[in-house]
Amino acid sequence: MTERQEQLYRQAGAQFAPAIARLARAVERDSEKARDLEQEMHCAIWSSLARFEGESALKTWVYRVAHNIAADHVAKALRGPRRIPLEEIETLPSAGNPESETAEAHALAQVAELIRQLPPLDAQVIVLWLEGESGAEISEITGLSPGAVSVRVHRIKTLLASHFEQPRSTGVLS
Repeated sequence: MTERQEQLYRQAGAQFAPAIARLARAVERDSEKARDLEQEMHCAIWSSLARFEGESALKTWVYRVAHNIAADHVAKALRGPRRIPLEEIETLPSAGNPESETAEAHALAQVAELIRQLPPLDAQVIVLWLEGESGAEISEITGLSPGAVSVRVHRIKTLLASHFEQPRSTGVLS
């Protein structure tokens, strides 16, 4: 480990650790697996910084590495369903009780679940957008053109919003 690598990692951790944690939670529902994924992202970032030459912003480098790890994680999960032994079924977390949770927490959980169901690139784009990244930054991180980023963000926001629309009444009054 070089001193430069250590310094870059400390800087990256100080600036981007919360975003990395949110990304891990966005792609992994299980909290322990999300922590493992977050740790895997940090390990990949640390080791990749040995190759960092400053040709891009540190932020872009860190986000690209983290998002690549997240995409790999999602791809692995898609390859096959996770099998749960019968004796563990009762220990699985419940889907939640909307009556006992606040409306905001329930809505955020729904949005997170919808994001997890998106194709990996779309999930990356919307998570970056939710983190406050600009279209140009998202473009640089994902490799998409700025126009493609803009179209994807709009399409994904519309898709997510459609899950929260109130059903329309039939116009029949009782």
